[in-house]
Amino acid sequence: MTRPAALNRDILRLAVPALGSLVVEPLFLLVDAALVGHLGVAPLAGLGIASSVLQTVVGLMVFLAYATTPAVARRFGAGDARGAVSVGIDGMWLALGIGAVLAVAGFVATPALVAAFGSSPDVAAQAVTYLGISMWGLPAMLIVFAATGLLRGLQDTVTPLWIAGIGFAANAVLNVAFIYGFGWGIAGSAAGTVVAQWGMVAAYAVVVGRRARRHGARLRPHRDGIRGSARAGGWLFVRTVSLRLALLLTVAAATGLGTRELAGWQVVFTISSTAAFALDALAIAAQALIGKHLGAGDPDAVRHVLRRTLAWGAWFGLALGLVIAALSGVIGLAFTGDPQLAALIQPALILMAIGQPLAGVVYVLDGVLMGAGDARYLAIVGVVNLVPFLPALWLVTQAGPAGAAGLAWVTVAFFGVLMTARAVGLGARVRGRRWMTVGDRIAARAS
Repeated sequence: MTRPAALNRDILRLAVPALGSLVVEPLFLLVDAALVGHLGVAPLAGLGIASSVLQTVVGLMVFLAYATTPAVARRFGAGDARGAVSVGIDGMWLALGIGAVLAVAGFVATPALVAAFGSSPDVAAQAVTYLGISMWGLPAMLIVFAATGLLRGLQDTVTPLWIAGIGFAANAVLNVAFIYGFGWGIAGSAAGTVVAQWGMVAAYAVVVGRRARRHGARLRPHRDGIRGSARAGGWLFVRTVSLRLALLLTVAAATGLGTRELAGWQVVFTISSTAAFALDALAIAAQALIGKHLGAGDPDAVRHVLRRTLAWGAWFGLALGLVIAALSGVIGLAFTGDPQLAALIQPALILMAIGQPLAGVVYVLDGVLMGAGDARYLAIVGVVNLVPFLPALWLVTQAGPAGAAGLAWVTVAFFGVLMTARAVGLGARVRGRRWMTVGDRIAARAS
């Protein structure tokens, strides 16, 4: 059995670089916003619309990384490095196929998607320009997801950090050159990001190609491998949709409370999302280690990883919660400079902070079951979690509390009811043994 100190080192070795990669991802949009913002209000508003569409599509496709990691990790843990790299490459081919379809469909649908937001003609024109060009970067983004999952499965989170960092720097340089140097305006921002994304694909192709040659893995797509990735990915897609639906409904509930409450919820959720990066990094470490030890046929090590990562999640969540609670009175001022809005969101921030230890446990449990390839259960429990959450959110909207009280109850529904439901469903699963199928292949229940 792995000693606690060694396991702690393994967790940190995987989690810290993973955190860096997760932080780099949203910086792409921040750079775009900062540079486009100097072009005027209409381009910035258009970027906001286009980014909302892109983030929704890309967020739904993150299953490509989550499905690839456990499949690779199991084979790697079983000592089959050739099979591990091969199945990861199949995931990359699947990502290319899905991305190509989405790019074509998205490009054709761009005017209709933008029109759905009902913006002014000048804003809509900017959004159509940015979104139409950005659609051709979708295949690259999805391939990067799958390639990242491949390397995570091989217990390597450092290489994705390097590629993400270089991609971010290239994105910034290209955007400046295209927007201002060539005078392309918002089109230059989109083009710069697309070029940077395909550059990251080229970097991954080199890295994965070397791994394939080293282990004698095939580079061509394999039907069974792609089919297996698609089955597991389909279940994880359902899970992701259920979470996105809960988020959208929560935004709708906050919207019904009023404009200031909606603005307040945006601040609260932004802080929560920032904290989630750190907790997600632990989940990624759990995912990679669980898959590896299940592939090696070592259930005792799997249980050890489960206990250790759960402890990390709870304690780190507690630390994050204490920081958020301590800063709850000034966070609103930092975001808006409005003392009234700062007072409005403080109770919600404190409630969200109280829920962070539970959130840490939930994120880790998610990673554990993903690492075990228990995709079907994650999909089913994701839908079931909506059963207590939807009535709770409905009661908030019907009661119609205004101001800080209303925002606090929305926070309770999302971070209290939904997070508790997730913890109960995931916790019940790991208390048993059905999810711990050892060997180099993910259990048939994921199919």
